[in-house]
Amino acid sequence: MKLDRFRWWHIDAVLPIEADLFGAEQWSPAMFWNELANRHHYLVATDDDGSVLGYAGLAVAPPDEAWVQNIAVRRDAQRRGIGRLLLEALLAEAARRGIRSTLLEVAADNAPAQRLYATYGFEPIGVRRGYYQPSNTDALVMQRTED
Repeated sequence: MKLDRFRWWHIDAVLPIEADLFGAEQWSPAMFWNELANRHHYLVATDDDGSVLGYAGLAVAPPDEAWVQNIAVRRDAQRRGIGRLLLEALLAEAARRGIRSTLLEVAADNAPAQRLYATYGFEPIGVRRGYYQPSNTDALVMQRTED
């Protein structure tokens, strides 16, 4: 497995992962195109044969704030540390850019992801009621700060 920069040609490969993991709340191709056009930091995890296992994105808001946009790992590749590696790579990029505050939203009912984020110093700071649509699921806002 290796991490590479997410490019436009990866969009078609991530869409089935989005559909499987997020259903009606999946990102559209245009949303990914927009992230890339805005030069956000996106990574893709690929297998030895080049197939996409997962992806993650970080949007930097100068001078010192960033948002983890998404982290997703194909179901058959989960529980192999890929999500952890993607998160570590995003946090390393944030540190490289001098980011002091990294935030993210995670579904309030996604306890495994919340536990992962907590192990990297993310703490809950708020709730966005009905954030995920159309399911109307709340999002827990979590933040990690650097001293």
